Amino acid sequence: MAAYSVGEVKSLPKKLEVPDAVVEITRRLEDNGFETWTVGGAVRDALLGEYRSDWDLATAARPDAVRKLFRPSYPIGLQFGTVGVRGSDDYVYEVTTFRRDIETDGRHAVVEYADELEDDLARRDFTVNAIAYHATQREFRDPFSGWNDLNAGLLRCVGDPATRFAEDYLRVLRGLRFAGRFHFDIEEGTWEALIAAVPKLPRLSGERVREETLKVMASPLPSPSLDLYRKSGAVGVTYPGLDHIEEAAWHRLLRSIDALPSRRLRLRLTMFFAPIGGGIEEMMTRLRFSNAEIRDVSALRNAIRIPLPRPGDIVTARYWLRAVDPARARDALRLHAAEAVGRDAGPAERAELAEQTRLILNVIRRSDPVVVGDLAIDGNDLKQLGLQPGPEFARILETCLDMVIEDPELNTRAKLIETVREWL
Repeated sequence: MAAYSVGEVKSLPKKLEVPDAVVEITRRLEDNGFETWTVGGAVRDALLGEYRSDWDLATAARPDAVRKLFRPSYPIGLQFGTVGVRGSDDYVYEVTTFRRDIETDGRHAVVEYADELEDDLARRDFTVNAIAYHATQREFRDPFSGWNDLNAGLLRCVGDPATRFAEDYLRVLRGLRFAGRFHFDIEEGTWEALIAAVPKLPRLSGERVREETLKVMASPLPSPSLDLYRKSGAVGVTYPGLDHIEEAAWHRLLRSIDALPSRRLRLRLTMFFAPIGGGIEEMMTRLRFSNAEIRDVSALRNAIRIPLPRPGDIVTARYWLRAVDPARARDALRLHAAEAVGRDAGPAERAELAEQTRLILNVIRRSDPVVVGDLAIDGNDLKQLGLQPGPEFARILETCLDMVIEDPELNTRAKLIETVREWL
């Protein structure tokens, strides 16, 4: 469904609210003879009424000229003509020389510097991202009618869609993300070219796919974009194992993801990847997630497969915490709650889940012993009893833990040492 009614006619606003630091950077470049415009997503979002801080600038100045004009500056991507400039607000803005593509292999483009803004806009992916705004002259440049497409709620490639996607196949995933985020329709020719380009997605590096995945998960509602992944066939190519989910289960999954806070990316990733099962680690490794992220997502996926304790059963609640790990308990409960939203749980099930959650949180607040580290004895105590370090240590401590989970009052050093002596 389009964000705006098709055919609605609106004029471009007279100006955009641009950070003062961006105006200052623009003015300094212009005063030194370098044409400079704000471009990209910040312009698009400002036209849609959304504010963002990461304004990008495109300029006729070459990188060395930019670095001479601004101190400090940072070589963020000199191979692409990008210099980071610290503004008066202490934010680092990206200033990139006008560019044109001269060669591409679908993953990386070979570019050369250009002298005209239009050359730079012509190499961009979608018309809504090819609108430029002059921060000091308060003037728009929109050679590809991106403003009309914004008003029509339409996502359309700049120029020939097949050419645009062949230049960089990441544009396939970006297009799905933009269309979902803004509830845009995808123009017919763009959609056909996008679907034709989906089989080429494996050419993308794991890092680029990971970053795009995180951007989808960071949106207020990931489900529209993810549903377009499925409809286009991109979900199976990008995340093998998720394309075999039947329709009803897929939509339950999307509702569950939407129910999680956008700031909790790892929880959303866990929910999204959970149906892959044992293949999670392999897939996340391929997408270049960190070892810590892989361990956490895998552990949380396993945690939500462990049934919650019955309401009022405090001993089972302690065993649940032992299996899940108290450090992940709250996140596991959030995932259980999101799954309940996904399956549209009824009042009775929601009430039971609330009781189970209160029970577990109460055990945590009471600091009941649930892991070996909570025991009143440790390996040093076992050494003093004459035991040698080894597998037997772990077995004895785990047995002690079973005992104190059943009765926390037994968790004293004296009682546990006495019990171990009896065993020996």
